[in-house]
Amino acid sequence: MRDWSLRLGDPLHLTLAADARLCKPDYANDHIWEVELGNNDPERSAVGIATTYGSRARSMRLFLRFTEGGNSVTDPNTFAAKPSLRRFYPNFLTLDFVPLENLQTTADFWVPESHAVAGRVTLANKSTTVRNIQLEVCAALAPLNGQSIIPTQQQLVNILAGQTSGIAPVIFMTGGPKHGPGPHASLILDLELGPGATRTISFAEAALDTIPEAFDLARKTAARPWQAELARIEMLDESQTLDIRTGDPEWDAALAFSQKAAHALFMHSNQLPNPSFVQARHSDHGHSNKGDGTDYPPAWNGQFVLDAYYLTSILNVTPQVSKNLLLNFLSTQNEDGEVDGKPGIAGQRGRFLAMPILASMAWKYYQVTQDTDFLAEVFPKLFKFFWSWFSGAHDRNRDGTPEWDHILQTGLEDNPLFDVWNPWSQGMDVSFVHSPSLESMLYREALTLIKIGKKLGKPDEETALIFAQAEKLKESLDASWNSRVSFYSYRDRETGVMTESKIIAKRKGDGSMRPKFESETPVRLLVEIQTKSPGAKRPEVEINEYFTKSKGESEIIAGHQFQWRTGGLVATTQMTFSRVGRISVVGLEETDKINVRIVDMTGEDITLALPLWAGALEKQRAYAMIGRNIMTADRFDRPFGMPSLPNVPDKEAENVSLSVSLPWNLLLAEGLLDYGFRAEATRLTAHLMNAIIQNLKQNRAFYQRYHAEKGTGIGERNSLTGFAPVGLFMQALGVTVLSGTRVKLEGRNLFPFAVTIKHKGMSIARGQEQTTVTFASGESVIVKDEAPCIVEM
Repeated sequence: MRDWSLRLGDPLHLTLAADARLCKPDYANDHIWEVELGNNDPERSAVGIATTYGSRARSMRLFLRFTEGGNSVTDPNTFAAKPSLRRFYPNFLTLDFVPLENLQTTADFWVPESHAVAGRVTLANKSTTVRNIQLEVCAALAPLNGQSIIPTQQQLVNILAGQTSGIAPVIFMTGGPKHGPGPHASLILDLELGPGATRTISFAEAALDTIPEAFDLARKTAARPWQAELARIEMLDESQTLDIRTGDPEWDAALAFSQKAAHALFMHSNQLPNPSFVQARHSDHGHSNKGDGTDYPPAWNGQFVLDAYYLTSILNVTPQVSKNLLLNFLSTQNEDGEVDGKPGIAGQRGRFLAMPILASMAWKYYQVTQDTDFLAEVFPKLFKFFWSWFSGAHDRNRDGTPEWDHILQTGLEDNPLFDVWNPWSQGMDVSFVHSPSLESMLYREALTLIKIGKKLGKPDEETALIFAQAEKLKESLDASWNSRVSFYSYRDRETGVMTESKIIAKRKGDGSMRPKFESETPVRLLVEIQTKSPGAKRPEVEINEYFTKSKGESEIIAGHQFQWRTGGLVATTQMTFSRVGRISVVGLEETDKINVRIVDMTGEDITLALPLWAGALEKQRAYAMIGRNIMTADRFDRPFGMPSLPNVPDKEAENVSLSVSLPWNLLLAEGLLDYGFRAEATRLTAHLMNAIIQNLKQNRAFYQRYHAEKGTGIGERNSLTGFAPVGLFMQALGVTVLSGTRVKLEGRNLFPFAVTIKHKGMSIARGQEQTTVTFASGESVIVKDEAPCIVEM
């Protein structure tokens, strides 16, 4: 077990929650805690834990006070030695500190289940005199609707109790405590410690519907066998995490905290065959008003495939996680082969088709486990899923290259070309374009299915159709290549052309417009309504090729076709037009404005680089795209990772445009590695790590995304998509741990430090020139060759 020594100012992530590997967390009523090591506010600075019970209280805090000879200390800033973090797991951590001179103290905090938390304090008198110490466990509840913590009794035992939003927190302490003198409600013990003497005290908090129920749970929790429970936690951690030692303690901590936080995201489900995950877990989460979780916000109401892909990359030494998550997605498959894109723990459904990277997940799992039986089990389902994308519902013009149905499928929901929530966004319907990201995923999915088919000995006829489909996808991708900028672009699904924005007509209020617009190539139009009446009725717009209605073709955009967007409404035409002679509108207020413009498809974003991950570029194009885009400072090569957009379309859009999405960065880094750009992938990994470490040091939290230029956190705290890229680090290092006795090595270590990886008794020391693998038996192997090889005992 590794002993750390992390203090305030070091990278820290101090969230504790029930661990689904050791208990069954309550998805609808989950209490999540944050450990406190002190802060700059002397009134609130303490060693303790805090929660809001899923926003059912403003705050609930438990903290420690130490008194000797009239001198009381609570604030760690006044301690003889400030707290340092020694051990941490998803549900348990250990702190060391010295609150009073020569009083060595260890505090353990443990969340054994969703409704309780426990603490254990060990005091050691390091002086040569007998000492009388008072230990207090203080509680402060700021209820939303209820009663603050008060001293009371239950079954003649002194306890603390309160009420907030229908739950009753109760604090119990071992050793027969008295009620403390204040100013905070507390339980206090008088301890006499001789020279060298040690004393351990436990306490617990539980919050249930009533005080008697909570008291019973708190007392049982405090009495649990701590050492046996801790031994279970440590054994589990050792078997399911990588101990990574880079020589830089900040990198080590970020990589370790990410694995801890990733394991903490899991919950059991009665609606899915295996445990699944939430996208973030912090103290404001975990309470469902409905009581079943079906009313949860997006972070808790389902799992995207891209997030699952990223999560399995972080937990890369637990391949069972990949298998379980893949089976969860496939359990939602319908008779047409369609797999839901966001299945939830309580049976929620995204009701859109899953991102097509499931075969890639299955193949990754197989490469580690060699589990052919699993491939045979999932191949028919993955085969059907692949072909479901080519039905008329998704390939609307039956050209063999489908379109996205919904912006949530794309993995970049803030994309200004398609997003409707931001004022700078266009709001075009995503189903009208050829998207290189979707075509890349389907292309890679096709090649992966062919590999799986060969591995399983499937007849060539079965995979020949997939190969033919892959060729169509490749043709479409090649048509999207823009040689002028060595990058890919969106194209209209009917015309195959990328169009630039241009207003062809505008007016105020109802009436007709006569734009006299003509174009050699037919174009798709975007109709924007600007209104200050958010409750305005939706208008009807008719677009005619000629001014005379009887001539030419026309399209009527009915009210229900308009989508609400910031500042008004927007709709995309079903037809494309090579001329427009008349546009009429009814249903507008006098002050409402209508703009009709050519759809803008020139926007660029990180997803357009995905052909690199798919292996769909010839080397010359790949080198050009990497050199001119991915590794260019005014494009995607930024100090803290690759941004979502290479350019900022609007000053207000900076946080969206320059936000770094780690799942997308992972995919492109994997592409870099596949094309032999190990140094560039290593450099990108370092950029991402710098952003993560900065936020763990300053805010003790991961974030959903990071600012590409400043490194600041953006979006939700403790979100999976902001965890450190453990899998990418290992891939860039050229090390794949296959088991406790097998490891794959390839390439060279291009990081500026030697790295040691420990797992299940095996140690891999990866220097710049050679790698030494030492097995649990003591046997060791030295590898100097850069060619891929497997070292096993």
